[in-house]
Amino acid sequence: MSNVLSNLKYTKSDEWFDPSSGKVGLTDFAQGQLSDIVFVEILVSAGDTIEVGTPIASVESVKAAAETFSPVAGKVVAINSDLSAAPETLNSDPFGAGWMIQVEGADSSSMLDAAAYEKDCEGRAH
Repeated sequence: MSNVLSNLKYTKSDEWFDPSSGKVGLTDFAQGQLSDIVFVEILVSAGDTIEVGTPIASVESVKAAAETFSPVAGKVVAINSDLSAAPETLNSDPFGAGWMIQVEGADSSSMLDAAAYEKDCEGRAH
């Protein structure tokens, strides 16, 4: 089973949100499914106001390409510009240095907790 952190909130489309920092990223499960990530482009800028479902990043691996969507609404206060130069960070540290954007004013109350997300992943892994 992939790594799921209990302090984060999750979406069924494999994004995570940290309510304490406002950071958003791609889950360990998702990076494992994509395999070796070779390209990341952040599609939003600091200062943008985004809604739930706004495309925030384009991710390409040796197996597939995927868009990452915002799990929360709010104001983007930071983007992780280091990912474009080191996209493999999403594979090696998806919950740390692999964060994509930071959002303020976000409400994560409708997102999945760690246990619900784990159950969802288990259902898709079979």
